[in-house]
Amino acid sequence: MRLLTLARDLRRRKARQRTHYFVAEGIRTVEELLRSTLVIRGVLVSPELASTPRGEALRAAVATRGVETIGVSDAEFASASETDSPQGVLAIAEVPERSLDGVEAAPSRRVLVLDAVQDPGNVGTMLRTAKALGAAATLALPGTVDLWNAKVVRSATGTHFSHTAIMTTWAELDDWRTAHGVVLWGADARGEPLPEIVTAAPARLAIVVGNEGAGLTAAARGRAERLVALPADGVDSLNVAVAAGILLYEFRR
Repeated sequence: MRLLTLARDLRRRKARQRTHYFVAEGIRTVEELLRSTLVIRGVLVSPELASTPRGEALRAAVATRGVETIGVSDAEFASASETDSPQGVLAIAEVPERSLDGVEAAPSRRVLVLDAVQDPGNVGTMLRTAKALGAAATLALPGTVDLWNAKVVRSATGTHFSHTAIMTTWAELDDWRTAHGVVLWGADARGEPLPEIVTAAPARLAIVVGNEGAGLTAAARGRAERLVALPADGVDSLNVAVAAGILLYEFRR
């Protein structure tokens, strides 16, 4: 039951950092993992997986890949799962080695920066959106939920496996921006209205969005060359994932 013990341990951020493994749970997420180039350590399956033809097909695909597969009871599976309704499949894979040095700073490039964003669902949604809208990478600063948290991975539905998602620090980001001439703008309700400055966006732009309740940290405000606000008639603010999507779309144009 090594895999089961490991899966349980990987619920903790420190364990993921120590082992450089993460958990991908659910049929769709594991399907995407199998399509990727990431190294899969092993797969846990419970009887629940056999309840649908798609689940049966997934188990066959895992077997074809020659990945170690361990069958466990539904109760044992639940002890490692982080979902309310487990689908009976959970894969353990290696976190890919990625760094800012590998993020290409093309002549026209957008990067999404997460500043102490804590909701896994929001982070997963922003990863999907960043990939869909052509962002070069999504960078997570201290205070942000672990990008390889199982809930983030599940919410992103496979985006991690091909989109460059990196945990970094302000010092590393500062050095990278300086080296590549990347300008930092921040999303803030008190900033300049988006329609008025969208055409002034520099070719190489990093867009930083802040915490769901507190907004941008002082570190982000102190570095942002401009703050940009989205029109939000009748509401105090927009959900951070919605705001990030609008900004990436507008600046992509």
